[in-house]
Amino acid sequence: MTIDLVEREFQEKVGAKVRLTREGMDRFRVFTPFLFEDGDHLAVVLKRYADSWILTDEGHTYMHLTYDLDERELRRGNRQKIITTALNSFNVEDREGELVLSVVEDRFGDALYSFVQALMKITDVSYLSREIVKSAFLDDFRHLMTEAVPEERKTFDWSDPVLDPQHKYEVDCRINGMTAPVFVFALPNDNRVQTATISILNFEKWGLKFRSLGIFEDQEETNRKVLARFSDVCEKQFSSIGTNVDRITRYLKDSLQG
Repeated sequence: MTIDLVEREFQEKVGAKVRLTREGMDRFRVFTPFLFEDGDHLAVVLKRYADSWILTDEGHTYMHLTYDLDERELRRGNRQKIITTALNSFNVEDREGELVLSVVEDRFGDALYSFVQALMKITDVSYLSREIVKSAFLDDFRHLMTEAVPEERKTFDWSDPVLDPQHKYEVDCRINGMTAPVFVFALPNDNRVQTATISILNFEKWGLKFRSLGIFEDQEETNRKVLARFSDVCEKQFSSIGTNVDRITRYLKDSLQG
C-alpha cells in the first residue's frame, strides 16, 4: 500500500484532518486533530519495524503526563486502572514506556483509530471526574504515608478518644512516638481545608501538644481566603504530592526523629 493510500485510509477511518509527513526511511509523522488537555497534539509515528508497520508514541504520552504527575503515580491506584484498561481494550503494548500498536493485515486506518482511542483514554488520568480525582489523591496520600512511616508509628483517621468520642475532628494520619505527634491532613478541596482548619483550632483549644502538616492535591486551586485561614494555623504545608514526594518523605522521616 502506498503512503498516499495509507493517508487516505487514515482520513476515512479517523478524520479528514489527518496528515502524514515523511521523516526518514520508512518513518512518517502522523498529525491528527486530537489534543492533550493543555492543547498539545498527541504524538503518533508510523514506521516499519522488522517486517511490519507499527504505530508508536515513542514514549511521548507518559512523558507528557509526567509534566504534572510523578511517574510513580501512573503505576498505582485509579490511574493505573485507567491505563491498563485502555491498553488492553485496544491491544496496545507498553514497551517500557513506549506505547506501540502493530498494523495487522495492512489495516492502517483501523490501527490508527484504535491507537488514538487508546491514547485519548490514557490521557483521562489528567482530568478525571472530581470524585475519581479525590479518590486517586487519597490513594496517593495513603500510599505515601504507608511507604514513609512505619506501621506502628501511624494511625489513619485518628480522633481523640476522650475529647472527641463522636469523631467530629478527625486527622487523616497521626504520626506518633515523638514528644509532639504530627497531625497530617489530606486536602483535596476547599471543604477539606476548612474542616482541617477547624480541627486544628479545636485541638489548640483543648490544649493538645502536636505539630500540623497539610498536603494539598493542588494548592493553586484552593480559595485564597480558605487557604489564608489554614496557613495561619498549620505549621507545614506541601502544595501537591506529585512533584513533592521526595520532600514530603524527607520531612516525615525527619519528624520521626523528633
